[in-house]
Amino acid sequence: MREIVLDTETTGFEPEDGDRIVEIGAVELFNHMPTGNTYHQYINPERSMPQEAFQVHGLGDEFLSDKPKFAQIGLDFLNFIGTDSVLVIHNAKFDMKFLNAELRWAGMPLIPDERALDTLAMARRRFPGSPATLDALCRRFGIDNSSRTLHGALLDSEILAEVYLELIGGRQPGFGLQPVETGQKLQAGANQNWRPKPRPEPLPPRLTAEEAEAHAAFVAKLGEAAIWNRYD
Repeated sequence: MREIVLDTETTGFEPEDGDRIVEIGAVELFNHMPTGNTYHQYINPERSMPQEAFQVHGLGDEFLSDKPKFAQIGLDFLNFIGTDSVLVIHNAKFDMKFLNAELRWAGMPLIPDERALDTLAMARRRFPGSPATLDALCRRFGIDNSSRTLHGALLDSEILAEVYLELIGGRQPGFGLQPVETGQKLQAGANQNWRPKPRPEPLPPRLTAEEAEAHAAFVAKLGEAAIWNRYD
């Protein structure tokens, strides 16, 4: 199963008010494991950067002035995410509205909302009433985010990938219970009737003499019908 952990940085909160995407970062997972394949792109928003947004991600007008416009990179982005991979996004509604606005303005295919898996909603269901920001989840799961002094789409995607794997049960979501390919096939019928055998020598008891004496006195008070007497 292919999943894309994705994040964007923008000039503001509302594409319909003229805000644009300035950075996209994405990390590929296959069967819940990072493949090392990533996507990262800075984008010229074709407008000035508000100071409030600059303070969040540090991407200014001069830095973005020579970067490609979304229409120039949109197809590469769509090719990276493919047509059926799950998009893992923290607060997916925000990123999806910006991505689809940019795709619509560029005359490109939109991304169905049902492809998005919202880790913010997952965290709120799992830890109701607790903070569910990316930083808060890093603290909860002991994930190092010390390099996250400013928001950055690729760094946030890499951190979110770790958070997501913890939300679904850790880096081994099946707890190691799935069949493991060892490189050697068992012959048909081999070990089908295997059963655990008793230890050749029983483990020594950890019960002290004083504890055994106290237990015997307790059982004596219960009378001859006490269930403990069946195991003498």
